[in-house]
Amino acid sequence: MNYDIIITCAVTGSGDTAGKHPDLPKSPEQIANAAIQAAEAGAAVAHIHVRNPETGEPGRKVEWYQEVVERVRASSTDVVLNLTAGMGGDYFPDPDDPGRGGPGTDMATPKERLAHVEKLLPEICTLDAGTQNYASNAYVSTPEMLREMAKLIQDLGVKPEIEVFELGQIWFAKQLIKEGLINDPPLFQLCMGIPWTAEANTENMLALRNMLPENAIWAGFGISRMQMPMVAQAMILGGNVRVGLEDNLYLERGVLASNGQLVERAVEIIERLGGRILSPQETREKLGLTKR
Repeated sequence: MNYDIIITCAVTGSGDTAGKHPDLPKSPEQIANAAIQAAEAGAAVAHIHVRNPETGEPGRKVEWYQEVVERVRASSTDVVLNLTAGMGGDYFPDPDDPGRGGPGTDMATPKERLAHVEKLLPEICTLDAGTQNYASNAYVSTPEMLREMAKLIQDLGVKPEIEVFELGQIWFAKQLIKEGLINDPPLFQLCMGIPWTAEANTENMLALRNMLPENAIWAGFGISRMQMPMVAQAMILGGNVRVGLEDNLYLERGVLASNGQLVERAVEIIERLGGRILSPQETREKLGLTKR
């Protein structure tokens, strides 16, 4: 059981959700405001994707990230910034030539995937630890891509949040640690319920947790209706938690949520289980981060 909880809020994500929620943050200003709102509600960490501000489609332009980061850093609200480095791995095979990417494919080099991290130097960025099926496409991060990304992140002095979706990815993450490419203590995020990876349930979260290095700091989440059950489950199993509109659009059946409301609901669950919420500064101390 973990009684001192880091809450991460993933405020917009890269899914096809812009048309499903009228207030999903899309522009850099909206995404920055969502991060601030989440922090004011109790989140210590804001996990950031960016979108095309006109269409709402996911993107990875450095200037969009830059505006988000500058707005958050200029505000009076403290929050640890965690920028995704997972964009640039989407592969949709052309139906007539599977060796060629079809519409929707977005493949980038490791350095391109980290261009915004290199420029903006957040305290944390993600490292998606493997290749997998992801809904209707493949997400591609090969072992050599991940080695290169891990080294780049390490050289920048940024903390990688190792996102894992199945057991083999933890195995490979431990290999990266063994090779000296990830500094202690390693930080893991157990991502659950995303088709077609590990389902969001107790057995799978326990199995993933049991594979982690002994000194790992970890969090876990489930998507959609499993978001709040996995808040309680992660806490009970010794982890931290993640909520936000990236993973779930609803506060309850038929009621669309805001990021702030989802964080407030997580705070309520944690406190009812006897826990307390760590501040951004306490989170930095626990993870060995320096405020930027």
